[in-house]
Amino acid sequence: MIRNSKIFISVIFIFSIFFLGFEKKTDPTLYKYPVLFHFPKMIPTNNPPTVEGVELGRFLFYDPILSKDSTLSCGSCHKQEKAFSDSPKAFSKGINGNLMQRNTMPLFNLQWYDSFFWDGKVNTLEEQVFHPVRSHDEMDLNWDQAARRIKKNSFYLPKFAAAFEHQKIDSLTISKAIAQFERTLISNNSKYDQVLRGDAFFTPQEFEGFNLINDQTKGNCLHCHTTDANALGTTAGFSNNGLDNFITPSEYIDQGKGNITTKLSDIGLFRIPSLRNVGITSPYMHDGRFRSLEEVLDFYTHGVNHSYNLDAKMENSYRTRLNLTEHEKENIILFLHTLTDSVFLNNPDFSNPFTTKE
Repeated sequence: MIRNSKIFISVIFIFSIFFLGFEKKTDPTLYKYPVLFHFPKMIPTNNPPTVEGVELGRFLFYDPILSKDSTLSCGSCHKQEKAFSDSPKAFSKGINGNLMQRNTMPLFNLQWYDSFFWDGKVNTLEEQVFHPVRSHDEMDLNWDQAARRIKKNSFYLPKFAAAFEHQKIDSLTISKAIAQFERTLISNNSKYDQVLRGDAFFTPQEFEGFNLINDQTKGNCLHCHTTDANALGTTAGFSNNGLDNFITPSEYIDQGKGNITTKLSDIGLFRIPSLRNVGITSPYMHDGRFRSLEEVLDFYTHGVNHSYNLDAKMENSYRTRLNLTEHEKENIILFLHTLTDSVFLNNPDFSNPFTTKE
């Protein structure tokens, strides 16, 4: 009897050690997106956001550890209160004091894009993350060095283990984490969205502005900036909107998408930005040439140039001019301000975790 008891106790002890030593770790929890109205389907990704990955990416997004002298983070040039743009700067300043060559684009609703940057030079958010960190004009840090810094940082070790349990800390997992955070930056709570959901109403002036930009005989913006059946505010394509009177390809100092593809048909084409939050992301265009929405509307009303690769949809603006009245332009601007998403701009889930009390 005593011998059997000892055997029983031994078996229990062995099983206890086994379960304590090989306790199953919890898999990362899949991030739950908000319910969306009038948005198209998201583009699938092989790096879907998880709660743990998003948290890690948020810290990395705001951490200057990824810059050469640890003074500049992604969040330094992408400010939440400006829809993650660098407004009012035309060009952001990099780690070495150099100005960027193009205006810093805002960051939101990125999971509906299949290419990134003004010229579409990368096809995934993960690739997008690689560029500013290693660019000499931006954060200027070698990715191997970035990974070594993170590996030595006791704060990040458990966070990487939780988000990427079986993967090593390297440029790939760092970029995957930041990309996961960026995929959660959804802007869908402006007054415009509330109207679409039936929770609010446009004023008569805002409603006239909405109709004007979707009227093909007036603003005619809908072909590039979708604000009717598709709430993204952009086709996410590329266009030449006649900013300059360049008749030959060689006249373009910045050839836009043509720099990447080397195709003559892509010279002078740039990303069509979303109209969402456009009221707070000035200046406008890839080179930040327009300081206000009034300047933008003046350009589209009577300033479009005939140029090499001018978008066919802009021909009407060039040949016949829109001739919007001042009253019409005022109402268009009133509508554009309904696209400002104050909930997004103040969402604590997107704020700097190093300065936010949670």
